[in-house]
Amino acid sequence: MSVARGIYRHGDLRRLLHPQSVAIVGASQRPGAFGERVLANLAGKYGGRVYLVNARYEMIGENKCYPSLSALPEVPDCVMICVAREQVEPVVEECVAVGAGGAIVFASGYAEVEKPGRAEQQARLSAIARNARMPLIGPNCIGVNNYTLQARVTFMPPDDVPVPGPGAIGIISQSGAIGFGLEQAWRRGIPISHVLTNGNACDVDAADYVSYLADDPSCSAIALVFEGMAEPTRLIEAAEIARAAGKPVIACKVAVGEHGAKAAMSHTGSLAGSQAAYRAAFERAGIVMVDNLEALMETARFFVKAPPPTAKGVAVLVSSGGAGIVAADNAEKHAIPLPQPNEAAREVLVASIAEFGSPRNPCDVTAQVMNDPDVLPRCANAMIADPAYGAMLIPMVYSTPQTHVRLPMYAEVGAQAGKPIVMVWMSDWIEGPGSMEVEQNMGLCLFRSMDRAFAAMAAWHKRAEMLAEGPRVAVRRVSGEAKSAAAALIAAVSGSVLTEREAKTALAHYGIPVVQERLVQSAAEAAEVAVAMGLPAVLKVESPDLPHKTEAGVIRLNLKSAEEVRAAYDAVMANARKVSPPPRINGVLVQPMVPQGTEIMLGARVDPLFGPMVVVGLGGILVELLKDTTVGLAPVTQNEARKMLTGLKGAAALRGFRNSEPVDIEALADLIGRVSEFIADHRDTVAEIDINPLICAGSRILAVDALIYRSN
Repeated sequence: MSVARGIYRHGDLRRLLHPQSVAIVGASQRPGAFGERVLANLAGKYGGRVYLVNARYEMIGENKCYPSLSALPEVPDCVMICVAREQVEPVVEECVAVGAGGAIVFASGYAEVEKPGRAEQQARLSAIARNARMPLIGPNCIGVNNYTLQARVTFMPPDDVPVPGPGAIGIISQSGAIGFGLEQAWRRGIPISHVLTNGNACDVDAADYVSYLADDPSCSAIALVFEGMAEPTRLIEAAEIARAAGKPVIACKVAVGEHGAKAAMSHTGSLAGSQAAYRAAFERAGIVMVDNLEALMETARFFVKAPPPTAKGVAVLVSSGGAGIVAADNAEKHAIPLPQPNEAAREVLVASIAEFGSPRNPCDVTAQVMNDPDVLPRCANAMIADPAYGAMLIPMVYSTPQTHVRLPMYAEVGAQAGKPIVMVWMSDWIEGPGSMEVEQNMGLCLFRSMDRAFAAMAAWHKRAEMLAEGPRVAVRRVSGEAKSAAAALIAAVSGSVLTEREAKTALAHYGIPVVQERLVQSAAEAAEVAVAMGLPAVLKVESPDLPHKTEAGVIRLNLKSAEEVRAAYDAVMANARKVSPPPRINGVLVQPMVPQGTEIMLGARVDPLFGPMVVVGLGGILVELLKDTTVGLAPVTQNEARKMLTGLKGAAALRGFRNSEPVDIEALADLIGRVSEFIADHRDTVAEIDINPLICAGSRILAVDALIYRSN
């Protein structure tokens, strides 16, 4: 059995990933063999010492070949294991015996093939490495590259990647082919410091790589292609290390299917699946998440180049009215403000731009700039000096051999203002003249999509806000006595589901305001209670076997008289008796009809990977129709809960819509925090909580329906 371990830090992996010596076990002279390819890659610019190990040869070409690792003249830092799967385990054991700095296993056919015994073989490799605390990469791995050393430790074909310059990006990918494909961004001017792949990750994983690059001075930003891992909280810990080091982590999460949602018991479970959990966890850790692979390198390069934002507004300077419209559309999509220029800037624009142009934002200088080249710098300087703008966006609609001429001017404008110049390459001549120069200029940020440009700027603002908030401080809202009382109530329930009444009683211990109700056993009693509470009334059959009451037809709303209440009682009881198999019926709940307000769904669940989570969205039927929800790792702070609410697409409904009363955001955020504490406190006994809806109007917030599902 392998021992548990913490995250590898830079010092733990330095010998393996920054090796002064490399041994190739399974070195070969056969063309195309992995051992032959690795040697060819290292025989180029790598300045370290390379040793060949293969008992079948005395020499391979002009290189001496040793029979074993123990026969080498020194202990190698990095051991490349290029032998068949059946031979790997003893080689790993020999690596440990000689004290190697680490090993990389190319061989495939382990846990990924799901054949009998293969997962056990992989587990043994993990145990050997972890028990000795010797880092092991793979198996089923393509290899790694460190371009500060020109160490291309892989069997992939050689590529003449230059030594990284300023602002280099370190690439981490569980998929080797994707990682090495991203590496080729160097051909369009993006410097690369490392490519780190991990295959099956029996030992070294993406979290270890993030931790390593966080403290590597040659890497300015980390681009991560992430599929998933058994302990993703390790990645969150590594991201915290990167954040402390001031190193942005940009991640593209692939494999986004919501398999966990299929087994969900409630709205909460179906709306807080695996992708939502990862997004919430990444946000908590300060990881910038992009939605597609094409955005990864562009966004990482932007975060390298862009200084901290000074304002949320963006100035858009175009020579094409159509490009300005495209920019405005995408700014609105990503909630990026395009404020109008101040008086000083407007005076310059009006004086400089032809009457058929637009001295607004977006600012259209028209094609007249071809006749008066001074218009562009005058307008650009005037707009970027406006304190309402934290960046300037310039669409590059048409590429010509003269495109690069204006680039130094734009870079100087941005440098003097201390603000990034974002250039969107709209020409379909993707690698047209000027594109390489923009990419290589540290003052210019290149995107090949208007959508991705504004998405990156939105993430830039969001990350800056998080960093400005400082360390996260959680303040507990609920007393220990309330926690114990709720725990006792949950324990007293024999079934897997707490009824609505039981759930609301438990939640009330945490300060969740719930609607008044009484359980009755007859139509006459229902009418009497309803009149005493105040009409109109609501009736609901209470049964632990009918958690979804609407579908069963056992709810009646807005009952305005005693006669209506009596008739409704008979109707819901009749419907309940039609259900097969016959449900257990405790009686009928009588509640007052709560006045209208904004309906909110609030829930929580225990995620199998990330633990307790809270989810909020527009409630009622809209939660299923719109799926407009946000998710946070529980417990959440008041600020985090507030951001969850303002992050909803339908957040305008909370501020008052069509004469509805605005919702008290702070009070609602406090309730989210209390529910998040509930699920965090009872994570071992509660699987899901579903409060749908909360009816909110001003400071009046009431839970009118709730369910709690116990853990199995």
